[in-house]
Amino acid sequence: MSIDLQAARHFIESGARVLERHQLAVLLDNGPVEPVLTALAAYQNDDGGFGHALEPDVRCPESQPAAALAALDVLTDINATHTPMVTEVADWIATIAHPDGGIPTVLPSADGHPHAPWMTPSPEAGFLTYALAAGLWQLGARTSWLDTATTWCWNQIEAIDKPVGYTVEFALQFLDAVPDPARAAAAIELLRPAIRADGTVPVEGGIENEHIKPLDLSPRPTAPSRVLFDDTTIAAELDRLEHEQLADGGWDFHFLHYSPGQTVDWRGLTTLAALRTLREHRRI
Repeated sequence: MSIDLQAARHFIESGARVLERHQLAVLLDNGPVEPVLTALAAYQNDDGGFGHALEPDVRCPESQPAAALAALDVLTDINATHTPMVTEVADWIATIAHPDGGIPTVLPSADGHPHAPWMTPSPEAGFLTYALAAGLWQLGARTSWLDTATTWCWNQIEAIDKPVGYTVEFALQFLDAVPDPARAAAAIELLRPAIRADGTVPVEGGIENEHIKPLDLSPRPTAPSRVLFDDTTIAAELDRLEHEQLADGGWDFHFLHYSPGQTVDWRGLTTLAALRTLREHRRI
């Protein structure tokens, strides 16, 4: 192991949110999940959705799709399949869905609050639909919206012409989660042309050389999407991830740092994600 695990712990304790600190205890120390749920509840609104900068790029208090996704990620991380939060956030997602199941990426309530330049409110359904559906499939939350959204996701992916950027990442999340392995395997191949020879996907309109890495596109060794990457690529990416630990013990993210609060929050999330990926691949 080339990483300094104690320094990583110190970084989380010194700069990350309480939520990530409790998640780290679950990840590395087999800690209880209840403190994670308590910390997550602070971001939940009365409508069942989540806000309050749970997703650091949209910092309004009102419920937002990106924050709902962040909540589902936390619940999946601790395998909290039976908490009422799953049903509550699923019900909220249904209230903002278009009739065909598509979900807007950013709601109008983001206006007037700090948010990343790419988080501009728009009524159009977007790629978060893939990821939200994936989260509910992983958590076993069958709802009428999930059935409709699943049809939307299949229709979008199977008609895709030139997949780019985060559409590829979130579509792969859906294909890794949806319980239709044969159809998913065929759809995964439709996304292969978006992946460059080094295993990355460029992000148009991002910072210079912004791209999505193989371990973000396929974070789990047993995921169906792992067929897109050979063992040599994954080993090299794990080596790179280990060596990206900084002197302060944490990891940094590779997209725009647009505000101090966003930077602090995302560094905590990125550090936790790095440790999770390295543990998943038996590097720690």
